[in-house]
Amino acid sequence: MNQFKKVAFYTLGCKLNFSETSTLSRLFEDAGIAKVTFEEQPDIYVINTCSVTENADKKCRQLVRKAKRINPDSFVIIVGCFAQLKPIEISEIPGVDMVLGANEKFNVLNHLDQLSVENTNVIVDYDNIKNTKEFVPAYSMGDRTRSFLKIQDGCDYFCTFCTIPLARGKSRNASIEKTIQEAKKIALTDVKEVVLTGVNIGDFGQGGKENFFQLIKGLEKVEGIDRFRISSIEPNLLSNEIIRFCLLESKKFVPHFHIPLQSGNDTLLKTMRRKYDTALYRDRIAYIKKLNPSTCIGVDVIVGFPGETDAIFQETVEFLKNLEVSYLHVFTYSERANTGANKMNEVVPIPIRKERSKILHLLSDRKKRFFYEKNKGSMRKVLFEEEDHQGYLHGFTENYIKIKTPYIADWTNTFRQVELKELDRDGLYKSPTESTLEIL
Repeated sequence: MNQFKKVAFYTLGCKLNFSETSTLSRLFEDAGIAKVTFEEQPDIYVINTCSVTENADKKCRQLVRKAKRINPDSFVIIVGCFAQLKPIEISEIPGVDMVLGANEKFNVLNHLDQLSVENTNVIVDYDNIKNTKEFVPAYSMGDRTRSFLKIQDGCDYFCTFCTIPLARGKSRNASIEKTIQEAKKIALTDVKEVVLTGVNIGDFGQGGKENFFQLIKGLEKVEGIDRFRISSIEPNLLSNEIIRFCLLESKKFVPHFHIPLQSGNDTLLKTMRRKYDTALYRDRIAYIKKLNPSTCIGVDVIVGFPGETDAIFQETVEFLKNLEVSYLHVFTYSERANTGANKMNEVVPIPIRKERSKILHLLSDRKKRFFYEKNKGSMRKVLFEEEDHQGYLHGFTENYIKIKTPYIADWTNTFRQVELKELDRDGLYKSPTESTLEIL
């Protein structure tokens, strides 16, 4: 291992992947291997892959080529969901030196001694995902403002469009006590906001003695963290008591929920093997808005799923139009090996999928603009982040409205009380001048 001085990382996919990459980077740094950027000619590249995004194979190949262009003598290690699903396929990509599956990625340091110029064989170490039972905690660092805290991994749902259970295994987590210990580590840093992340975080405890509601009540008591944000939670697991706690009782959990829908048609939801119907989803949204009308609600939607006729798609559009939600994350369905949907008939042509995606993206823009306008005139607590490339600071209110202001150095990673007054051409609120901002 002493031969390696520098390592670089690249993360594809979700917040969960980012939390795990950050944890992997700390393992390397603790071993005396410095974390550098992709361009600083590291000895090792670690690429953390995703199976949800389209063209996973193509993106992986591009990154391997880029790494080898920058440093032809480097070693490239592939980990993550795609590495678990397609380890042999990835090992055949020119330039790849090691592929580690779900069981082995956090043991990466134990494998470094196998990397050498003399060993021209690709090292592949993976196991059947059914044998992946350990929960490895993780959290992201490096962003002074926010940290992604992994509280849960895996999923037991087996939705027909999804490969995550095949890539990450069964739903599992640490105890509430151990999860709070991880949060306390974050609290010792400059981080002001923690985002709870996982594959299916509402399933925390898997119906045992501990559950997600008990967890968030425990996290509320952690000193040194100003905000907690829930990344995404299934509607059937978002109970009224969780909603009430976040919106009425908590001083730290923000009024922002991201709730996957996928389709506004009950027949398609059954085909997808989702665990709720549109009536339950509508009730959840109504209850949230009843308790706090200014709550931000994001929605995941899939377009082009097999069997989605024009009429069914229009039903989804109308359902979303009539819901008081704030923005959409639109996913264009793509075929995945070893999933139920991949065997279904009534395939939607790709041009139609793309057209439906455009329609929902436009609807999302309108929803977001309406939500922003509705908050006009309100006073909001903004956490400002790092400077962008155009000389502005950006920040988010507690209810996830994005604010921009000309860069001022000592505003970074601070809270400011802002009155939402004026939207710019990009649809962002511009903050008032420094003299009218209250430092919190």
